[in-house]
Amino acid sequence: MGLKIETFANREWRPGNNFGGSTLFKALGHPLTAENAHGLINKMTKAGRVAIYDPLGQVGDFDNFFHLDGLELAGTFVQDIEQIDTEILKVKARPITEIGTCDCAVVFVAAYDAGRFIDHIRHLVPKGVEILSFDEARLPDDMLTNSRNYLDPRNFATNFGFLRDGEGLHTRISSANYWSGYGAKDPELWLCLFDEDGDVLAQWREPLPQAGGTYSLDSKELRERFSLDDFTGSLFIHAIRIAGHDIVKYALDTYGDNGTQLSCSHDANAWPADLYAGLPAPDKGEQVVLWIQNSHPVAIPSGGIGFNAIGSQDISWHNEEIPPFATRAIDIGKLMPDAQWPTQIEVQAGRYFVRPRYEIVYNGGRRRIAHANVERTDLESDAKIPDIAALMGKGYIMPLPVLPLSEFKSTLLPTPMATCQRELPLSTILIDASGEEIGRRFLGAIPRRESHPLDIDSWMKEDELELPSGSGHVELVYDFRDGGEADGWLHGFGRFEQRSSGHIAETIFGGHIYNTPIIYKDEPQSYIARPPGLSTRIFLRIGPAPLDTMCHLIYPASLPWHEASDTKLILCNGAGEEVAEKIVSIPCGGSLHWRYHDMFDEAERKRAGDGPSILIRDVTCRLFGYHGLLNGNTAFCLDHMFGF
Repeated sequence: MGLKIETFANREWRPGNNFGGSTLFKALGHPLTAENAHGLINKMTKAGRVAIYDPLGQVGDFDNFFHLDGLELAGTFVQDIEQIDTEILKVKARPITEIGTCDCAVVFVAAYDAGRFIDHIRHLVPKGVEILSFDEARLPDDMLTNSRNYLDPRNFATNFGFLRDGEGLHTRISSANYWSGYGAKDPELWLCLFDEDGDVLAQWREPLPQAGGTYSLDSKELRERFSLDDFTGSLFIHAIRIAGHDIVKYALDTYGDNGTQLSCSHDANAWPADLYAGLPAPDKGEQVVLWIQNSHPVAIPSGGIGFNAIGSQDISWHNEEIPPFATRAIDIGKLMPDAQWPTQIEVQAGRYFVRPRYEIVYNGGRRRIAHANVERTDLESDAKIPDIAALMGKGYIMPLPVLPLSEFKSTLLPTPMATCQRELPLSTILIDASGEEIGRRFLGAIPRRESHPLDIDSWMKEDELELPSGSGHVELVYDFRDGGEADGWLHGFGRFEQRSSGHIAETIFGGHIYNTPIIYKDEPQSYIARPPGLSTRIFLRIGPAPLDTMCHLIYPASLPWHEASDTKLILCNGAGEEVAEKIVSIPCGGSLHWRYHDMFDEAERKRAGDGPSILIRDVTCRLFGYHGLLNGNTAFCLDHMFGF
């Protein structure tokens, strides 16, 4: 059974493209809150009989995390007449006007910022009865952006990172201080590193650089700083005193001492979901491990999470309890021995953990890491989508790169990502970097249970196609020629292999409507303003020497837009100060593959120093990008990029 908390509900737009992330579960599940909450419960237990006043319906979430069954309940009380006689903690609720008849030692008000609720009932509470609330477990005010509204989303800009250091393997989290660009005065990071069993290894505050400056949290450096042994676990990240939006974004690199271990992923998405999908089953000779990071101060029970082939009801349950904030590696091949690539795995997550990463060990010990994605449970098919083509052309586009053919193989796999998706009616379009359409293939209405990877090399050979530029991209688009349903939650999985080394990278992302001035629902998507989003602001972290950094920018367009982009590549040093700028022009519908060492000369790179970054800025169009690192012909990594 899943955790009965609300983590995310799609509501109205707000900055950061966060349409409904709950703040309450973040506030209750914060590691510091957990310490304070257990102390509060002990205090109430010792006091005697407790009456619970639940004006906002929040005591259930508190109980899910901290288990109030040890309290001696004198009664439960509500404000809303319609809630009278409902069960709260297995006790029928009474109207708050009857609190004076309750024989209790404590009234526990289940709310933050509870002063107003307490003032309303103080005269009704018998003398000598102590009134407590969630406020007893608040974070210090110096960790808050808005101390007057505790559940302001900006007070809980939190996320989890995966960190590992040992046996020649290391991890690095990289990002930039984008909050000061929105007006934050003195933001910093509050960090808590948990080991594999959920025990705290270190807890500290990390200062952030000035606006636009980069920061890095490297497992090797942290291991030395805190005198740690080998470790694998979760890094809880809380950006405090921020402005703008509450999304903690970062790039996660995994690397090794021998040069063959190189992979990248990104932030974990901070709202634990019911389901995740897009986890590939192991290919021959591969081991697929899913890293579960318990994201709450409560254990995941044995049998609390499970795995099944997408479209199948045959679920394999993980029969082990996972402690609070602990990390576990689950071997998919052992749990599901009959599942093989290209089968896709659905994760029954029960809202216990943030978007999980998987790691594949292959080819003599090489490793690649990527993440599954949130499978939506709240969507239904949208009968209007087939009709929007008249106004929005291609409509929803899921773009994936075709990396330079001389160096890489590219494979595309359509991926069901909502429980309502019984089939995916799709075509795929192969487009040269110049924007010229090279080929188009109707994929049909792919049944949910079927997985059909499309190898770009094979497609080009079969249809005698050529990419004049040597690189380009593919687009997944809806195609209703044979009917079918759609919901707008279109996803695709990309697998890329370096021909010289056999090293592989994977990524997964969802489609959007691109570059039209008219909108459909929340599309074209915008991060910082209401749709349509028609500009670009993407962060590119630069890898340390001797690695090169590559970037593949795509200019997708649902309708013809500006003939070419006017894209600035702004090289900044570690402090966020501009060092050099290049302007590139990408044809509408086309793409550009470029490398850091080719785009910026040695003198410019030297001026950028350590920890540089590139801001990709375009006010004329919305671009989508993929980034990666290159270790010559030995290894590489690739993932989609993010903006803020």
